[in-house]
Order: sequence, then structure tokens, then C-alpha cells
Amino acid sequence: MSRKPTPQISPSHTDTSSDSQWPNIVILTGAGISAESGLKTFRDNDGLWEEHAVEEVATPEAFTRNPELVYRFYNQRREQLQSDDVQPNAAHIALAQLEAALPEHVLVITQNVDDLHERAGSKNVLHMHGELLSARCNHSHRRFIMKSPFDCTSRCQCCSPSQTIRPDIVWFGEMPFHMDEIERAVQEADVFISIGTSGNVYPAAGLVQIANHYGAHTVELNLVPSDGNNDFLEAHYGLASDVVPSYLTQYLKGK
Repeated sequence: MSRKPTPQISPSHTDTSSDSQWPNIVILTGAGISAESGLKTFRDNDGLWEEHAVEEVATPEAFTRNPELVYRFYNQRREQLQSDDVQPNAAHIALAQLEAALPEHVLVITQNVDDLHERAGSKNVLHMHGELLSARCNHSHRRFIMKSPFDCTSRCQCCSPSQTIRPDIVWFGEMPFHMDEIERAVQEADVFISIGTSGNVYPAAGLVQIANHYGAHTVELNLVPSDGNNDFLEAHYGLASDVVPSYLTQYLKGK
């Protein structure tokens, strides 16, 4: 399939009578965009988070084996996320500004379970791996906001009688959320930008290949080259708070 021409974006353009003048931009974000905001990731310190291996706290089997540990682990992460020390950084803010400049033409797909995109001002966000400030009913699978700690004694409000709840997190071995919507958006993208991702966690790592197949201009913005860096047509490396605002500023000026 032929590649789409690289779109030129100008925020000063005020004629919105034709959507064809505005590119569809899909952004995939990973842990690297939130690292400068003070959030720890599973890949810090040899894959440990608070001395726990992923297999101990981020699989359905771990939840069955030791639910108390899993509840406590996510309660700690939820508390950290809501601390004053954790705030959106310049990369989050730049993406929100891009969405404001091109309303309805920017979609953020994030592997992160934090709410830093939303706090920065982004509104069109899909959390493919769930949300830390949310819980899920073990019976109905309905999701609802939950900012306070909870455990095996906590109950939902959607069932009668009420049922137990779990962290609203997609664990290893589970299917990510919104995949149909995500794949459709990537297929329709004119520009696909990957920010702060390792490139080794699927299905997120395979989205660039879909974007390439459908002719999008693909860009990697990362601290270092990802495992799939050769799949991108363009790449810039450095701290997210530096490379993301710099790249988007140039892009908005029609580089």
C-alpha cells in the first residue's frame, strides 16, 4: 500500500471546513513518558518494583495465590500516584497542547495506568492496560472510579448481592482493553508516534507495524532506541520532557 504524504500541521490554520486538511495523529505512550514524573516502573531495578517480581503481583495466578499482596501492591501504587510529588511533566503537557490545537484529530493510546495524561489536559485517551484509580467487579466486570485503598473485604455497588472487586489493571496473560478501537484508529492514522515504550510488550509493540502497513508516517521518541526502532521512519532520542515538546513544536510549525 502506498505511503501517505507526511502531513504538515499549522495551529494557526483556522479553516476547519474540510477534515482532510487535518491529519489524524495517534500517539502510543509507555512508561518512559511518566518516569520523569516520579513514577516507578516494573522495569526499574532489574524488573523489580518495591522488591516484587512482576510474576508476584501482575498476573491472574498471583492474584489467586496471594490476593492480599496484590491488593497491597496496587494500594501503594495508587497512593503514590496521588501524592504531591507526582505531577504531569512537559511531555504530557505537550501532548495535551497538541490535542487542543487539533481537536478530534489526536488520540493518545497509553500503556500506562496513571492519570497523568488526563491531569495534563488530554481528553481523548485510551488506557489499554487499565487504570490505577479504578476498580473492577469480579462478577460483572464493570469498572468504576476507586481512589481509596481496597482489599478482599471491599464490595462493588453494581451487583445484588454485592461482589468482590479487583484492581482495574490488565495483567500479563489478559487481553488489553479497547483493542478493536485502537487497531481501527492506527489503521486510519496519518501519523503514528511512539513515546517512551520498550517495544517488547505486545500487542502494543505491534501497532507500528499496522501503522506502516496502512501508510502512516511513523515516529519514535524515546530515551534510547526501542527493540523495534527499525520499524520507524523517523526517530529522536533523549528525555521525554525534552524530545516530545521539541518534536511537536517543530511539527506544529510545519517542519
